Amino acid sequence: MPKQLITEEDVRQAARKGLRAIPLAAGAVVTPSARDAAGALGIALTAEAKASKEASPGSVDPVVHAPTSSVPKGSGMVVALGADHGGFRLKEELRPYLLAGGHTVIDVGTHSDAPCDYPDIAYAVAKLIIDGKADRGIVIDAIGNASAIAANKVPGIRAACCGNEMAARSSREHNDANVLALGGRVMGGELAKAITLAWLTTWFGGGRHAQRLKKITDIEHRFL
Repeated sequence: MPKQLITEEDVRQAARKGLRAIPLAAGAVVTPSARDAAGALGIALTAEAKASKEASPGSVDPVVHAPTSSVPKGSGMVVALGADHGGFRLKEELRPYLLAGGHTVIDVGTHSDAPCDYPDIAYAVAKLIIDGKADRGIVIDAIGNASAIAANKVPGIRAACCGNEMAARSSREHNDANVLALGGRVMGGELAKAITLAWLTTWFGGGRHAQRLKKITDIEHRFL
């Protein structure tokens, strides 16, 4: 079977369609000009995201889903999405909502409700953000706190566990949170969607918040 070949034109076509990621089959060949174009246009080549699982604490299996609605170029985000068994069902409900909103979703699992370890999932989501392959991340476990704690161990991650829309907006406007943690067994799908929408559509306020955020970063750097 011939290998998948990704050229510069393939990347530019993906950009014209408003996509933020190109899924790569095993053994895919990506030309140097395609990699350069992907970097310039902000297109994630997701075979690299899969390879990163070798460095993660556990095994994850990222699957990329393209948005199901057309949005103006640049308005959709790449959202890394992951859940353990306690958040699996909510993840499965939230993913099509994100896709319908015009976002590309990198689903790192879990892909069933069989027991698994939330630190592996939280790490996989966090690493996609730090590596520049995702704009924001969402992690889901039974309550949300555990995944937030694990994700926050990755330098540069600011994960907030939010149980309502006000908390979600505040985490973005005041703290520039880049990971949202949700509880799959403490909230229903409609509330989770409302929280997610508020979180994705709120931007960092800057100003006095930027000075405080810098102090948080300074604390983090003392332990690196």
